[in-house]
Amino acid sequence: MTQALITWGGWDGHEPDKVAALFAGWLDQAGMAVRVTDSLACFDDPEALKAVDLIVPVWTMSEIGKDQAVNACAAVAAGTGIAGCHGGMCDAFRANVDWQFMTGAQWVAHPGNDGVRYGVRIVSADPLVAGIADFEVETEQYYLHIDPAVRVHAVTDFPVTDGPHAVNGPVAMPVVFSKFYGAGRVYYNALGHKADVIGTGPAAELMRRGLIWAARRG
Repeated sequence: MTQALITWGGWDGHEPDKVAALFAGWLDQAGMAVRVTDSLACFDDPEALKAVDLIVPVWTMSEIGKDQAVNACAAVAAGTGIAGCHGGMCDAFRANVDWQFMTGAQWVAHPGNDGVRYGVRIVSADPLVAGIADFEVETEQYYLHIDPAVRVHAVTDFPVTDGPHAVNGPVAMPVVFSKFYGAGRVYYNALGHKADVIGTGPAAELMRRGLIWAARRG
């Protein structure tokens, strides 16, 4: 049976407990054995991590031990998948570049803060997004520093709100992307400021597909 590990914590404003429960339900419905923990101690044992098929981090603005990050990266490089959303994966550990290199992006801004209405455009024909039409959301619009190696599946167009970034003109910022890190699959969805943002509609379907895709080895 496919083994999934969900670990949550960090800033309460992102409702990590609710997001973790949401993901656990989807993975359970997909037939996976799911372990949920609110501690990063799950990253202490490198061999145990490599036995897991999928890691789902739900941490924001937190700190991870150097060895814990190295263990997580090694597990993914060996074939364990990793998937997450919003700040729970790509603003998890700002001080750890190993984590950022593995996950493929780091949050740097959300002009306009929460409550911005913006569009999400599907830009690939990958099965991860097949049949999903462009849609709108009202939430934080993430501006990310992105690994150029990622495969982008959906974008949002900046600028929507004014700010120092706006003078640079139109920018298509990735919202959904995938990549590989060694033998492991990596999936990220920038939506999910609150659990309800990622819990229904196209955003939910995108996330559900990404979790299942990342759990596959090879």
